Amino acid sequence: MKTSAKALIAAGVLGLAATLTAGAALIPGGRTPPATAAPPQPAEIPISATSLKSTVQALTARLQRLPGDHQAWARLGSAYVQQARVTADPSLYPRAEQALARSAALSPGGFAALTGQAALAAGRHDFAEALRLAKLSEAANPYGHGAQAVLADAYTQLGRYGEATRAIDRMMELHPGVAAFTRASYDAELRGDRAMARRMLEHALDDALSPADVAYCRHYLGELALHSGDLRGATEQYRLALEAAPDFTPALAGAARAAALGGRLAEAAGLYGTVVGRLPLAQYVTEYAEVLSAAGRDPSEQWALLRAQRDLMEQAGVNDDLTWAEFEADHGSPARAVEHAEAEYGRHPNVVAADALAWALHRDGRDREALPYAREATATGWRNALLHHHRAEIERALGLAEEAARSTGRARDADPAFSPALPALARFS
Repeated sequence: MKTSAKALIAAGVLGLAATLTAGAALIPGGRTPPATAAPPQPAEIPISATSLKSTVQALTARLQRLPGDHQAWARLGSAYVQQARVTADPSLYPRAEQALARSAALSPGGFAALTGQAALAAGRHDFAEALRLAKLSEAANPYGHGAQAVLADAYTQLGRYGEATRAIDRMMELHPGVAAFTRASYDAELRGDRAMARRMLEHALDDALSPADVAYCRHYLGELALHSGDLRGATEQYRLALEAAPDFTPALAGAARAAALGGRLAEAAGLYGTVVGRLPLAQYVTEYAEVLSAAGRDPSEQWALLRAQRDLMEQAGVNDDLTWAEFEADHGSPARAVEHAEAEYGRHPNVVAADALAWALHRDGRDREALPYAREATATGWRNALLHHHRAEIERALGLAEEAARSTGRARDADPAFSPALPALARFS
């Protein structure tokens, strides 16, 4: 989950990163639901780039007439947070920060500004601060489901899975819709319950009204199928997502993954070229580079783009050690991978960070240190082929042949289409 795309996370918005899911990554390993249509909540803003642009323009015009409208400032700040994620433009985060600060100054302790600030902190991968702010928002308004969304995401990123489940349950009580069901799906997936994960996504799809929400739900049904090895089923879900919303880039990235894992590398490369041209998220750029390498083509331009994205993220205050731990371990310096992975795990001790640290240590020749983290990464029951493959390689390096065979079997059982040559494609967006 780079981070995956890892992944990433913020209340009621599309994750980038990994990411930035999401996914961010969608998050690393995470899945952040889209906004719904209800306007009062700062997290509840339309998801498409076009509608976001219109929202920003409308709110800006309103604030020119009514500069004391603290709710409008909060909504503008939250719109900038989501716009930064949807467009992969981190330069919008400082604008979000300013708008949310203005809202907070006009209405100290207001839950709308606090929820937006929590989402901004999550967007910058500061999940401890996101948790603190979301708790303040919850105290100011116990019935705000936007705060529960950030709480669920922050607890997940901090490896506090029981508390994440409770926050999701509270979301279900307050507002049982797409945002709650998709989070419940990921929560079930982390525990290895794919049947429940699929049911929750189907419930989300039943509640999806806008084309963007339909596309979002179809996309993650595709991801669930893809990472189960069902490439045909995944491709069909991505097709339906794009039928609902033709500009929904994550679904196009999913179609590229399915093509690559099905051995259609030229087709995948063509799709990735479009994906990265639209939305140059670190997760997508890395996947594109790996596919180009597998096809015998030069990926250097994509690696250069990835480094440029890192610089932009750093300038905007986004800390993305997870992406760089994974990149350095697979394609660069194992020693630097360990540095990034230790920093990420120190802040966010979740299963994805544990896996990144285990793999970095393995690549740096430190398998005895790596093994406890590999075991931690696979302890929740998550049927994630990449995590089990990494554990198998570490066990094999330590001469633990029986354990390595079991881990290899779990990886194969989790995803028969998994390819160690394309590790980024196995990370959840």
